[in-house]
Amino acid sequence: MPTKKAPDFIIVTVTLLLLAVGMIMVYSASAVWASYKFEDSFFFAKRQLLFAGLGVVAMFLIMNIDYWVWRKYSKVILLICFVLLILVLVPGIGMVRGGARSWIGIGAFSIQPSEFMKFAMIVFLAKFLSERQKVITTFKYGLAPSLGIVFLAFGMIMLQPDLGTGTVMVGTCVVMIFVAGARIMHFAILGMLAAAGFVGLILSAPYRMKRITSYLDPWSDPLGSGFQIIQSLYAIGPGGLFGLGLGQSRQKFFYLPEPQTDFIFAILSEELGFIGGSFVLLLFSLLLWRGIRVALGAPDLYGTFLAVGIVAMIAIQVMINIGVVTGLMPVTGITLPFLSYGGSSLTLMLMAVGVLLNISRHSRY
Repeated sequence: MPTKKAPDFIIVTVTLLLLAVGMIMVYSASAVWASYKFEDSFFFAKRQLLFAGLGVVAMFLIMNIDYWVWRKYSKVILLICFVLLILVLVPGIGMVRGGARSWIGIGAFSIQPSEFMKFAMIVFLAKFLSERQKVITTFKYGLAPSLGIVFLAFGMIMLQPDLGTGTVMVGTCVVMIFVAGARIMHFAILGMLAAAGFVGLILSAPYRMKRITSYLDPWSDPLGSGFQIIQSLYAIGPGGLFGLGLGQSRQKFFYLPEPQTDFIFAILSEELGFIGGSFVLLLFSLLLWRGIRVALGAPDLYGTFLAVGIVAMIAIQVMINIGVVTGLMPVTGITLPFLSYGGSSLTLMLMAVGVLLNISRHSRY
């Protein structure tokens, strides 16, 4: 193991910049709704600030913990997350929000186990793949066991149901397995089966089918399934090049539902325009570039796969969220990393960046 060096400065800087932009936009997007519902315009901003503070502390602590520790306890972490996924389904323990039983209440706060399962799966799969390099090209001993544990977790997440989080987790793991050297032919066959299964999941739930039809033609149901995407586009369009100005959004006045969460990028684009939106995308691009560089320079396969998993998780979540907000993808409940309101998602992402920073301290580059 190479001597530890300073963590990647660009990753630290970009993460803190994204976090700062997120704090400003959470307040701007939620102030009207928070004033109406809680008589406190800072209600969501204060809670986000609390989780951001805890997350940053966790990030800097984890940055100084050897990433091999995660390898040692990967099975324990994965088992704990599976237990939490079971508990969240128990009435009286799991909390229902937006039609999904995805949260466990802890006092005045709640956690979302499926968010932490994404990280647990990355940690476990990185260990699994690094130990099975000789058989990763085989279906029986390489691909099947790794995908088996992934789809077991996906199935439990779908019982909530939470298709968005499950999709991010599966996509992240598929990228890791592909980078590890799995055969393209195996992926092609499984891809066709997965596509059929995905269609089945959509057809099995009427609300998911409505999301597909509203994606193709949101104006077919402008007050129902197409409402969110229409209001999102109404926010982005008037933003123009420079935006309406910070705090000047019109769509946050009860047009775009809960704009501080999944559709925060729409409010950002409305207030800060194309320039503001492009700046945020540039920050994400820098973060992903440096993350890939860390993965390439990791001193061992475990570090490489771990970094690849973290980068893939962030990249997939950003692409899905931006795709939904801009009407390029069907609506699904995915937060924008570091910007959207949400304690579990924010804490998980900052912890993951802490692990990436520790790998960067051992990187050859």
